[in-house]
Amino acid sequence: MGHDLVITGGTIVDGTGAPAARGDLAIDGDRISAVGDVDRTGAGRTIDADGRIVTPGFVDLHSHLDAQIGWDPLMTSSCWHGVTSVVMGNCGMTFAPVRPGQAELLATAMESVEDIPASCILDGLPWDWEDYGGYLDSIERLPRGLNAGGYVGDVALRLYVCGDAACEPDFRPTDDQLAEMAGLVEQALDAGALGYSMSRSLFHRVPDGRNVPGTWSEPEEFAAIAAPLARAGRGVLESAPRYNFERGSGDRVEEEVAWMAELSRATGRPFTFNLQQIRSLGDHYLRVLALAEEANRTGAQ
Repeated sequence: MGHDLVITGGTIVDGTGAPAARGDLAIDGDRISAVGDVDRTGAGRTIDADGRIVTPGFVDLHSHLDAQIGWDPLMTSSCWHGVTSVVMGNCGMTFAPVRPGQAELLATAMESVEDIPASCILDGLPWDWEDYGGYLDSIERLPRGLNAGGYVGDVALRLYVCGDAACEPDFRPTDDQLAEMAGLVEQALDAGALGYSMSRSLFHRVPDGRNVPGTWSEPEEFAAIAAPLARAGRGVLESAPRYNFERGSGDRVEEEVAWMAELSRATGRPFTFNLQQIRSLGDHYLRVLALAEEANRTGAQ
């Protein structure tokens, strides 16, 4: 009996770092069963990939499909570009944990940050959860064409524990509140969260114009909340940084990369962040890349 599917004559880039090589690929059921010179006799279906690249699905590490997953199982347009796995919950923006009656607050915050209408967010998701584990269970019940995972977000954590006061620029959580947020991160990791995300970007605001919670927080606060990742030895850190082209932030590229690198070293966990570029600062991304390379040489990830 032949293979279910044979993709023939493509240039295979397998994701391991091995050189690209022309070859075939066989699929049986939901598994790749053979790679190389594959017998296509009796194949249920054959796809000619001559002149095309055959790769594993791409992982989109920075998506904001948190709401769209509720009404678009294919999570377009990511799937159109070879993406088969997405990571949601970036930039501190997640829909869990959420207290009863707090859904609109999180939805309007996401609308302000990512231009997704709050009405679509509220109508498109079931909102049948409170903690992060319940959120993941709810997402798992949705029809879905792509793999999806997510971070637990700092914005949601601060609103859940501290309420609306967390949006005030001079607000500082108490030690008990920091401990509660760290406990929620630990619970989220145990439930399946991929890590913990934050935002310090001045562009991220709630509808009344205030910055989202955490924008003005000191690195020590993030370190306290992220401590469960260090203890567990798993999870990824992510942040929307405050770069030097943001309103009134000054030239703070070195400072911003430095605190992320220090948190990575302190927790022993990898840290991802978005690399941005604007026309008026042509060398900005080069500076950030150079600083990241130097941080990696000194123990950060």
